[in-house]
Amino acid sequence: MFEALEAGARARNLTILGGFHPGPDDNAPEGCQTLLMLGPSAPAFWPAFSTSSEAQDGLPDPMDRWSERVIGGWAQQIGARALYPFGGPPWLPFFTWARRTGRIHASPIMLLVHDQAGLFVSFRGALALPWAVDLPAAPPSPCLSCSDQPCRTACPVDAFDGSSYDVDRCKSWLRESSGLDCMTSGCRARRVCPVSQNHPRQAEQSAYHMQIFRG
Repeated sequence: MFEALEAGARARNLTILGGFHPGPDDNAPEGCQTLLMLGPSAPAFWPAFSTSSEAQDGLPDPMDRWSERVIGGWAQQIGARALYPFGGPPWLPFFTWARRTGRIHASPIMLLVHDQAGLFVSFRGALALPWAVDLPAAPPSPCLSCSDQPCRTACPVDAFDGSSYDVDRCKSWLRESSGLDCMTSGCRARRVCPVSQNHPRQAEQSAYHMQIFRG
């Protein structure tokens, strides 16, 4: 069953980042027996999204609308419920759910890190399944074997101190000409993560997210 769901995700240019079997304190939808976290499948996601009708129609929130169409349609096909990290308030607890998978951890700079996507981990949605799925064992956090931890010192304006993220300082840097590298190629701290470097995410995708983040 899990392998079939993985294939279904790949067919939609997505990947299953992890999953878990919710308990009563997880704030999952009623009747959910397995919750699967979904993210972009690199490198296939960006070409698929950037040529989609949502990306080209000039209307607001194209990636969110793409996610609703693709994930919502898949959920309807298999009798699941689609959940999204956007559309609030109220906001669904995607951060908590991510940690519950055992495959997504807090990095040394407190951003989430994934065993395959590294610090490039991001969510397009989740599937709440009304049946139990056997999930593969989760590997340990990649940060445990990362002796150099370059993410700690990569930020050019020291926006990360290991316990918090200075969003205002980061955005101010991105508005300056000296912040062009981060704007066009993505957050430097995310990029230097050794796992991120093995994750084939296009710079164009990072630039898109940085533009939205900076506002």
